[in-house]
Amino acid sequence: MTPPPARRRRTAANGAAPAHNLPRRGTVRRAQAISTYGVGSLIAVDHESFVVSGLDQADQSWRKDESPVIHERRLARLLDVDYFRLPPASDDTSKDGLRVRRFPLTHSCLECNDLQPHRDFSPPAGRSVCGTCEVDLVPSRFVVACEAGHLDEFPYWQWVHRSPDRDSTRIGTCGGKLRMRTTGRTSSLRSIVISCTCGQVPEVSMEGSFRRNALKDLRLTCRGARPWLGTSATDPKGCGLSLRTLQRGSSSVWQPVLKSALSIPPWSSGRADPLAEHWPALRRFTDPEHVRIYLQGAFRGDCPLSLDEVMDLLDAEREEDPEVDRAPSFDHRYRALRNKEYERLCSGNDESEQSRDEQFVCETPLGDPSVLRPLGITGPMLVKKLREVRALKAFTRLVDAESTTDPKEMPLSEKPLSWLPAMEVQGEGVFLRLDESRLDAWEKAPAVAARVERMRTAHQRMLEQRADDPSRAVSSPATPRMVLLHTLAHVLINEWSLEAGYPSASLRERLYAGDDMAGVLVYTATSDSAGSLGGLVAQGEPGPLDRAVRSAVRRAEWCASDPLCMEAEAAGSIGINLAACHACVMLPETSCEHNNVLLDRALLVGTPDEPSVGFFQQVLAG
Repeated sequence: MTPPPARRRRTAANGAAPAHNLPRRGTVRRAQAISTYGVGSLIAVDHESFVVSGLDQADQSWRKDESPVIHERRLARLLDVDYFRLPPASDDTSKDGLRVRRFPLTHSCLECNDLQPHRDFSPPAGRSVCGTCEVDLVPSRFVVACEAGHLDEFPYWQWVHRSPDRDSTRIGTCGGKLRMRTTGRTSSLRSIVISCTCGQVPEVSMEGSFRRNALKDLRLTCRGARPWLGTSATDPKGCGLSLRTLQRGSSSVWQPVLKSALSIPPWSSGRADPLAEHWPALRRFTDPEHVRIYLQGAFRGDCPLSLDEVMDLLDAEREEDPEVDRAPSFDHRYRALRNKEYERLCSGNDESEQSRDEQFVCETPLGDPSVLRPLGITGPMLVKKLREVRALKAFTRLVDAESTTDPKEMPLSEKPLSWLPAMEVQGEGVFLRLDESRLDAWEKAPAVAARVERMRTAHQRMLEQRADDPSRAVSSPATPRMVLLHTLAHVLINEWSLEAGYPSASLRERLYAGDDMAGVLVYTATSDSAGSLGGLVAQGEPGPLDRAVRSAVRRAEWCASDPLCMEAEAAGSIGINLAACHACVMLPETSCEHNNVLLDRALLVGTPDEPSVGFFQQVLAG
């Protein structure tokens, strides 16, 4: 990870130091505060390391003038909050920014080889250098974490002394000081040697510290440390789970749980935003008279919406309630949110019929869509204007955020809050559907079902391995139409990155795969006005779309890694992909909803032995 550039310490308008008197350490983009450096993550700044503070520890830094409130009722209802807030900007207008805490606290000096807490080096104020040697201190390369999301220092003293005693009061009672040195003979962990000046134990290397049971063998378990909430914060419920050693910069240390929603009518005009905090209370009422009385009391007779408008919004919200007998789970509610988006993308929303404040404009192309019929594509729509809100719900450690369950998610604060951090994206896109009759016939082919079943089995096995209770693991979403739509979206993004002038990292997929859904939305994923220049929408007209799909499918027919790529029995993480690699269909992580898994270009073009498994095989034969 490249450290952000150092920034000068700012002063207030009158020339005085900021009120909090805290030094500034670096800069990150607003979007990174959601996706890369969110609450609980580790961030490297120059030669120092910090953990981003929790929301309840950072109330003073998330200033209202630097963290504007944004609204997206459908997503707020899903995540049980009232509203969202943008992360503080870290540009020249910022007065404060995000709060961070030094972590890990264990540092080493390359000159004297001491390995001890940062404060024991007696560094000068505002600097991270050894008070004796005056050289930069190096944060510990190693940390430990558990699957519940806790994070702690690596237990160097127990590792050297191989002590099975879990009593933390005995740490360091030998009277010696730890030292760390590098032999330089190899670049492996064997070259990192830890010793103690007590002379009671021989020096040991870090080799073996990454074994799954390395710390369990020392009878060390998680103590529930949460350094982003304070240096002494621990889980009051305790923990006791197994600890894993990780590199400080490993992606397993922090993975965001992101949830998103498109702003669609009737919420996309922004007129309902002033009532954001009142919707939970309003949902209790079904009688318009009761709603009128509540609004009069809440707004003192000056409600920005009429009673009829409020009732229409309440009816629209109840339409998204999932139809299940018992209390709906989070997955059911999220699926209902996607279903409503799919319906709106299919039906459209003409610009001529809306106000200038409308944030969702979806129109039928002007060209003849019948030219797409041989491709099995129907109902293309030009999404000329869209707004997506992406919220940081929680984070995980050691567990894939895509397949996590609530017990594995670590909340962003110790106490419940009425808001979550989020980013809003303005852009444009192209929506298309696959012909249901042709898709149904293709899905029923035994060769297609067998190929996808191999992927589904491998994915389900991985989910069960990562779950504490395999019987409660989430189900794999792999189905023939889901894998087909996913792979099609990837090849289209690669194709349109050449035709529309956007880099592939600026385009993003949104899949709608279900029993009654078979669509894909490809849209710009930028947080500024560059996301709506019209270049992508122009590709959605039937003529250009026909050429783009044919070109993308023909590109997918061959890969630089063939025949190994096409003939691979398994590819990707634990065999979850089949014919897919970085030379053909994989995308930057910002573009893919599923972390580049569940991909198979053979479902697009077929294989040499079974060309019929390709949905677009007739296009190649024509």
